[in-house]
Amino acid sequence: MKYSLEEYLTYDDVCLVPQYNNVPSRLEPSTETWLTKNTKIGCPLLASNMDTVICPELADVILANGSMPIFHRFASFEAQKEWVDKYKENCFISCGVNEEKYEDAVKLLERGARGCVIDIAHGHSDTVCRLVSKLRKQLPEKDVIAGNVCTVNGYQDLVSSGATGVKIGVGCGAACTTRIKTGFGLPQFSTILNCAEYAKKLRVPIIADGGINFEKDMVLALAAGASTVMCGKLFSKTRESACQKQYVVDPVTREGKWMGRYRGQASAEFQMDFYGGMKKGKEQHLI
Repeated sequence: MKYSLEEYLTYDDVCLVPQYNNVPSRLEPSTETWLTKNTKIGCPLLASNMDTVICPELADVILANGSMPIFHRFASFEAQKEWVDKYKENCFISCGVNEEKYEDAVKLLERGARGCVIDIAHGHSDTVCRLVSKLRKQLPEKDVIAGNVCTVNGYQDLVSSGATGVKIGVGCGAACTTRIKTGFGLPQFSTILNCAEYAKKLRVPIIADGGINFEKDMVLALAAGASTVMCGKLFSKTRESACQKQYVVDPVTREGKWMGRYRGQASAEFQMDFYGGMKKGKEQHLI
């Protein structure tokens, strides 16, 4: 086994050094950025393509503020068709590596979706690379964002396969258990920094996905070289998100607050809701 003792940093390890500022107002800088090498957007913040985050209500707010909605794949084909019919060129859909779902994704793209996100927990795989290449050849005018990866080699291989954007981040999401269960992953700040060096040369933007706990983490991700930042937990807390919410009153203080359920797509709760049981290879945790 090959070992690496290279130092890697996460967001909590880093602060930005203030520099001389010649910008008269914080309102002057442009927040425009590239989502993919073909698509420019007005805001660098993206809502995660998760079932407790993105929905039409949140998509409307996202579009109104210059960003792009990326819908999740954990809904019926009919529901996804409704999303595409409503937003057309202003939306992305998502796809896994299942052949049947791939055909559905092609139909949604032909129906008008701007692009597709192919993302699984470990995106640096022959299966994902082949799927990206297949989709780009079949629909060359459509954007294909692929992931998730956390190495320079992973980034390069997805770009070589035809990806027009790459999602960076393995195991760093608030609802992600990849690092806990498998031991795989890398601290996010250094991961972005390393991949960004190659992104400058290859001109394929990086999406920093996961690990955003505070507003400063978004700034650090962009400073490290990401073009956009994808957030799940923070967007799930909004009034417009797909997260199921209820108002809870403390029986002692009588003070109330809104609570919501945010979950990952590999969680036992999601697996039971969407598939009606645990998928093969998934371990169920009831506590």
